[in-house]
Amino acid sequence: MAHPLQSLSFQSLFDAVADAMLLITDTGIITEANAAALSLLGYTAKEIAGLKVEVLVPERYRAQHLKHRTKFIRNPEKRPMGSGNELSVLTKDGKELEVDIGLSPISYQEKSYTLVTFYTVAKRKSVEQALRISEESLRLAKKAAGLVAFDFDADLKMRDTNEQLLAYWGAEQANIEQKSEKIDIVAVPIIHPEDSAIRASAIRHATDPGGNGELKVEYRIINPVTGDLRWVSATGRAHFRDGHATRLLGVVRDITEQKILEKKLQDQHAETETLFAKEVATQTASAIAHEINQPLTAISAYSEVALHALKQKVIDSVSLKRALEGCVAQAQRAGSSLHELLSFLHKGEMTREQLDVNNVVKEALVIAKSYGYSDFHPVLELESNIKPVLGNKTQVLKILVNLLRNAVEAMREAEIASSEISITVRTNANINMAHVSVQDVGPGLNYEVAKHIFEPFFTTKPKGIGMGLAISRSLAEANGGQLWLDPDAKLGATFHFTLPFAP
Repeated sequence: MAHPLQSLSFQSLFDAVADAMLLITDTGIITEANAAALSLLGYTAKEIAGLKVEVLVPERYRAQHLKHRTKFIRNPEKRPMGSGNELSVLTKDGKELEVDIGLSPISYQEKSYTLVTFYTVAKRKSVEQALRISEESLRLAKKAAGLVAFDFDADLKMRDTNEQLLAYWGAEQANIEQKSEKIDIVAVPIIHPEDSAIRASAIRHATDPGGNGELKVEYRIINPVTGDLRWVSATGRAHFRDGHATRLLGVVRDITEQKILEKKLQDQHAETETLFAKEVATQTASAIAHEINQPLTAISAYSEVALHALKQKVIDSVSLKRALEGCVAQAQRAGSSLHELLSFLHKGEMTREQLDVNNVVKEALVIAKSYGYSDFHPVLELESNIKPVLGNKTQVLKILVNLLRNAVEAMREAEIASSEISITVRTNANINMAHVSVQDVGPGLNYEVAKHIFEPFFTTKPKGIGMGLAISRSLAEANGGQLWLDPDAKLGATFHFTLPFAP
């Protein structure tokens, strides 16, 4: 079968080339010019055919050009011309153009030809200038943003010595100059002990062929020279080949000032939240006391009348009955007042809307970290294209943030180094609901604690009041779902909750 290119003529291929080209005999006669050359030089095909190539050379260079052409004919080989020299070509109207010229010898039917390719210097210089401007803009942008690039191989070692990155990490200049071999990504910086496992986990997940290759992690480094502590943020992407990570590229930037500001805001938020919670508790307790104080006083008075009647030799059954009836009536009044108060506190119709549960999970992570619960690495397994759920966004966020906070506090208390929290979102086909799981790698819960974990005022925390999980379960039920603890979790504690899909 004939190759499809065999049907194409030389001229059609010649004209298809974007660069200007001439075909010249060994005597310097132009035999062919492609469309790009005719456009560049201003000739027609008939006008240029048969001309001596020196016609295209400015007169002051023609004698020198003839010597070079004669030399090339004696020893023809493919080579560029003009590297480091300024060459010019003359157009039909006498205009000189700066060009680079490439020469390629061709033999056809025992005749020698030279294929001349013109590259306009103006275009090259324009491209080079644009590249320089782009590189300078990128350099300035990186400097302004405090970005330092990194490039590691499959063994997580620097592909090339990156002095800027090593200095950024705090390596001494003398040590940098001695680094000639590949440098271990883990060996150079001194990672804060509480963050080393988080960083290692992030790198492990980024280079896992089963993941999306994305690296995004924040951690603290200790400068080995000054002892200064700084926060850095690393963002990058792993590249894979044949199911294995081959490179990890990205940037790091100093976020210390941002973290200091976040810590101040977190402390202010925590203080405000505590004061608000105490104020709410105080006001609620005052309202309850106000509502039941009078009934309790009346019950006390009726009880004294009943006791007095019982102490008499002859019991006045009418007085005793009236006193006991008064106790019952006041007790019922107290109960009714409490129900009315609770109804008032819960009044208002709950607003439910369609929610993307994956986005709610991501938002809950941001909120938890803004509250000071950032010392963990999230592992997300989110079902793509999961159907929207129907729920109250604020309440669903409250459930997730509560579970994340409990998980972080449990791992902190147990001093777990590899602080990971896995969040899975999937469709539970058995009940046709969205199913969210939150699993930590903490110490877990023993059987006795697990039995009471959702009871109000039951807590394992020294400063807790034991209402978080009770409220979370109530919120899950109010949104049409359920919240429960997985009793068979092999590692840490795993909580599940469900939400109904929007109709």
